[in-house]
Amino acid sequence: MPLQGNLRDFSTTQLLNLINLAGKTGTLTIYEGIRTGEKDAVGGDKMSAGKERARVSFKIGKLILASLGGQDGNLVSVLNKAGKLTDEQARIIKERARNTTDKALALLLINANYVTQRDIVSSIQQHTLDVVYNLLGWSEGPFRFEDNSLPPSDRILVPIDLENVIIEGARRIKEIEQLNSHLPNLDMALKFPDNPREKFKGIHLSVEEWRVVSFVNPKNTIRQIAKANNMSEIEIRRIVYGLEQAGLVEVVRPAITEMVAANASGKAQTPARKAPPVQKPVINKLIDKIRSI
Repeated sequence: MPLQGNLRDFSTTQLLNLINLAGKTGTLTIYEGIRTGEKDAVGGDKMSAGKERARVSFKIGKLILASLGGQDGNLVSVLNKAGKLTDEQARIIKERARNTTDKALALLLINANYVTQRDIVSSIQQHTLDVVYNLLGWSEGPFRFEDNSLPPSDRILVPIDLENVIIEGARRIKEIEQLNSHLPNLDMALKFPDNPREKFKGIHLSVEEWRVVSFVNPKNTIRQIAKANNMSEIEIRRIVYGLEQAGLVEVVRPAITEMVAANASGKAQTPARKAPPVQKPVINKLIDKIRSI
């Protein structure tokens, strides 16, 4: 009989511990929760399983594969995400090897000197870990563990010890809690401090950090910046926290909110409007110059 329940009552970390200690083989599937309107025995909302959110497979207590619902976890996508293939290379390979299995494609890519065996193993391993670390932060949702259910034989499986995953996951959960506490509201905006040229001089930022910096504008909320850069809430919080601690940005109320508040306090009130699309500031020209220093 499969193990099933809700992450609200039995967390992902507890599931991983159980699978690790029992040396289980099978697949854990986590679903979107659809509230039924009924209550369970402890007074919580009953949920039925909706769309699949994640699928994680194990063999004899080791993590071997993981994927998020709606994401293409094939080898080409994984290598592209890891930076081992360019977007153009990934597009061409997908078109030409549409019906090729991951194992067969891996041999073709290695023989064509696109990637090495090490590139493939490390990329798949990192992709698997990223998925698991992501779902460790989920607090609710129906799940089901099917014994002896494994991925198709054409997938490349990279065994990973669960002990280290659980330890690192616990560290990341603590970090997430700290980031949420520091920046609980993503509807705030960012602005540059005085003399931004001096602040940025000699600073080496990652690609993701430069992307966020390029949208710094009191008119843009942090949530809008995250959406414009296709970043999760945790990713944008981590980047904003780092930039803020370095003194490169300051968190402020968005300009649109201040305008609405000012109108509300005056005699003539203007109806609140939707926030405008995310905008890039004029100071981007200055940033481009700074990056070239």
